[in-house]
Amino acid sequence: MIKKTLFFSKKCALTTKDEQLVIKSENRDATIPIEDIGFVVIENQEAYISIPALTKLIDNNVGVIFCNEKHMPNSMLLNLEGHHLQQSLFASQLNASEPLKKQLWQQTVKIKIKHQAQHLQLLNKPFKVLNFHESKVLSGDTDNREGVAAAHYWKHIFDFDFKRERYGDYPNLFLNYGYIILRAAVARAISGSGLLSTLGIHHHNKYNAFCLADDIMEPFRPMVDAKVIEIINTFPDKELTTEIKAELLKVLTHKPFILKIPKVL
Repeated sequence: MIKKTLFFSKKCALTTKDEQLVIKSENRDATIPIEDIGFVVIENQEAYISIPALTKLIDNNVGVIFCNEKHMPNSMLLNLEGHHLQQSLFASQLNASEPLKKQLWQQTVKIKIKHQAQHLQLLNKPFKVLNFHESKVLSGDTDNREGVAAAHYWKHIFDFDFKRERYGDYPNLFLNYGYIILRAAVARAISGSGLLSTLGIHHHNKYNAFCLADDIMEPFRPMVDAKVIEIINTFPDKELTTEIKAELLKVLTHKPFILKIPKVL
């Protein structure tokens, strides 16, 4: 079953009773079974959530995401005991050899480039060069095929001049918000699988607690890109409105095979 994502942009109170999340606000009183929830995103700075509610959400491996005063996700609660074999899995991660990590990163990059090519094909944009780059990815991606493929991908994905930047102009803000949400979803899945998100296979910044999430999310980035293009074609806004955030959160309920390629007759 696809879990629900709850987004709270207005002042509210969240408590729990009988394994339900109890929601009270000016316009709404409701209850939702906690077992049906995948993510809770709390944006409003005056929202209240009780400790028992947080505990039950975490016990059910619900990702609870908190936003800062700029309405951007900046922290998340995760279950620290998400799997019964956690210690054994941690040990396997710690003992993973460098050749194994390089092979895993090679596979990750190949799948990412493949998904980027599929996305461009769906958009009727030039994509075959990405198939070539995918076939040439080496162990550890030592010749940076990921970067070369990305340069082609971002040059052609939009119907207007665009430069991909972390803090750049529209629609970078849409992309960044979507990637933050995707990262949180991957971190939740890693925690629930009993793995340690800090230990990556390629990313290894000592200040980053989610290196493995940053590795694993890479092939799924085109899902966010596709949603942003859908938003651009639907909404006139160039600001990150509450409505657009709600649309971006729908990425969490998309299935990975959303980027299907139609058969060519």
